[in-house]
Amino acid sequence: MELKTSFLAGLLFLQSCQNAREAADVLYLNAVIWTGDSAQPSASVLAVKGDKILYVGGDANLHKGPRTRVVDLEGRFVVPGFIDNHTHFLSGGFQLASVDLRSAKTPQEFIQRLADFARNLPEGRWITGGDWDHETWGGELPKKEWIDSVTARNPVFVNRLDGHMALANSLAMRLAKVGKQTKEVAGGTIVRDAEGSPTGIFKDEAMGLIYPAIPEASPEALDEALVRAMDHALSLGVTQVHDVGSYGGFTDLETYRRNAGKLKVRIYSMVPVGAWARMAEYVAGNGRGDAMLRWGGLKGFVDGSLGSTTAWFYAPYDDEPNTSGLLVNDTLQLREWILKADSAKLHVAVHAIGDRANDWLLGVYSEAEALNGPRDRRFRIEHAQHLTRKAISQFAELGVIPSMQPYHAIDDGRWAEKRIGPERIKTTYAFRSLLDASAKLTFGSDWTVAPLSPLEGIYAAVTRQTLDGKKPRRMGTAREDFRRGSPPLLYRQ
Repeated sequence: MELKTSFLAGLLFLQSCQNAREAADVLYLNAVIWTGDSAQPSASVLAVKGDKILYVGGDANLHKGPRTRVVDLEGRFVVPGFIDNHTHFLSGGFQLASVDLRSAKTPQEFIQRLADFARNLPEGRWITGGDWDHETWGGELPKKEWIDSVTARNPVFVNRLDGHMALANSLAMRLAKVGKQTKEVAGGTIVRDAEGSPTGIFKDEAMGLIYPAIPEASPEALDEALVRAMDHALSLGVTQVHDVGSYGGFTDLETYRRNAGKLKVRIYSMVPVGAWARMAEYVAGNGRGDAMLRWGGLKGFVDGSLGSTTAWFYAPYDDEPNTSGLLVNDTLQLREWILKADSAKLHVAVHAIGDRANDWLLGVYSEAEALNGPRDRRFRIEHAQHLTRKAISQFAELGVIPSMQPYHAIDDGRWAEKRIGPERIKTTYAFRSLLDASAKLTFGSDWTVAPLSPLEGIYAAVTRQTLDGKKPRRMGTAREDFRRGSPPLLYRQ
């Protein structure tokens, strides 16, 4: 979510350059317009002709003509369309039609929601999505035994909201031929009981044991999910998304290209970094897209997530001292992909959450620039969540973009300190420190890991008040006002 503040500031300048007699197609009156210009922070009139804004100011008659359509906004707040820098867009479209487990506060509520959802499904239909969070009921991981009796007719593989672990029921594991004899997977974890049998929880690359048993979504289902996702985005003022992927390969991009004439949201579609060679050929044969749909970006992973205790740290977790996280990809393989993708002049964005993961990735990015020469490559680190103090300064020095999602600070922030302790937490979600170090920070949601609403993200970045209201001090009704769409800067601290 990147507000283009210079955009509206430039529009204000246009009013002195435009013909004052040029009539607008549409004239918006009685608005509260955020301009991004400190000299004129708000305006009440917006004049539009075709795909251009003629005027932002206070004169309602300057661009009014005999055929101008006048719209009274009755005091509504107006901002430029938001750009969300990190979504799993098609997954979001499917989740809008799936079971909602995010707000389940107890194991009983978790079980009941799945039971209610399964009751209305045909036998054999898979239940996926979910976006549960075990921290809401104290941190106990769910087990297959919780849901087997209420989902006996339907295979289940519902993911934690961060997408780095998921729960399978017994039927899903039978269909995937996974059991006590199944070997561990590099880059993942099968959680087992005392007898060595899987509990139903699969972390990171171990989730790949279940995925092959899930039927592929049909083109029609993908198209429907895209429509749901676009409508949801527009309802929140999001007019452009960077989609870091929901499915492997080119499924997402192929869906967007199939619907190219129907897109209502601008989309930048990324594919997995391991497919860099295919993307290089794709760009050579098809270019990089147009204003509505662009491609040429690659998304990779170094580690997992804090909530799944799979983010890669130098030191062990405080609450799970037997692990310091894991590597989702072999570092030699990932390094090779990054260097080769960069040599092909493709755009590289890689997920890194733990402090060790971020340091490793910054080192590879530095190596790529030394090897392939200087250019405007705009390397991104997705999340850049837990940083060493040295890393904070390196982002600006290397020209690497911290692509961050501020809602995580108020969601994960409820329990993050129990994972990593009082010292490491000091450089967690370091938005202000990165800006002070001159890094080019960009924001997004990570939908469906977090809500798509940009105002929720702005609220999180400005206040950092956790969802339980405990960190920092309470701020009255600020969050509720944000939900209603009040100007975000009212709550600057």
